[in-house]
Amino acid sequence: MLEVHNLDAGYGFLQVLWDVNIDVGEGEFVALVGPNGAGKSTTLKSIAGLVKPKKGEILFKGKPITGMPAHEISQMGVSFVSESLNLFTDMSIYENLLLGAYTIEERTVQEENAAFVFDLFPRLEARRNQLAGTLSGGERKMLAIGRGIMSNPSLLLVDEPSLGLAPKLTLDVFHALEALRQQGVTILLVEQNVNTTLRITDRGYVLEQGQIVLQGPSQELLQNEHVRKAFLGV
Repeated sequence: MLEVHNLDAGYGFLQVLWDVNIDVGEGEFVALVGPNGAGKSTTLKSIAGLVKPKKGEILFKGKPITGMPAHEISQMGVSFVSESLNLFTDMSIYENLLLGAYTIEERTVQEENAAFVFDLFPRLEARRNQLAGTLSGGERKMLAIGRGIMSNPSLLLVDEPSLGLAPKLTLDVFHALEALRQQGVTILLVEQNVNTTLRITDRGYVLEQGQIVLQGPSQELLQNEHVRKAFLGV
């Protein structure tokens, strides 16, 4: 589904990523974890077309997308749920969802996708006509994820969904991501909550100072001495 080869990326003269390699198979739930400033968000933005790589190649379903505009990558089936959410705060929950389905012309499909989102997040359905700007932090995260899946993506990139959330809401968001994976959506998740993330994902990559330092099955990473010391406090 996704291949990232020898990726270098950054902002202007500031290089953030060095020689990053990531593979995500169809239907997999893969984690990208690491400390603050490691380059996790930059990796997702490079894949989504929001940051132009300095070097390397990114393939989606075997086709090169390196440096393509973000809207073209989105139309190919890649959906990016950013840490900043980027909701339209003066529009309702339902209107925000419909904007996520702008590439789908059939109204019935839009309605079906919205119904799926409301099944996933019943809290949103109860507030469907409420302005997005009045939602709590957890509800905004749910809406951002819901909008991200309205376009029927093949690959969902999710950046820090638990950031700033209470533990109960964090679990709700993670359960929703698990449900999406069970529906066949391929997910690449960036997250600082290493313990919970590695318990629900298939495989993981550890990014430190812009480089991949570890990778493997999530359960093996949970038992890795470096991961336990650096991220789990064990």
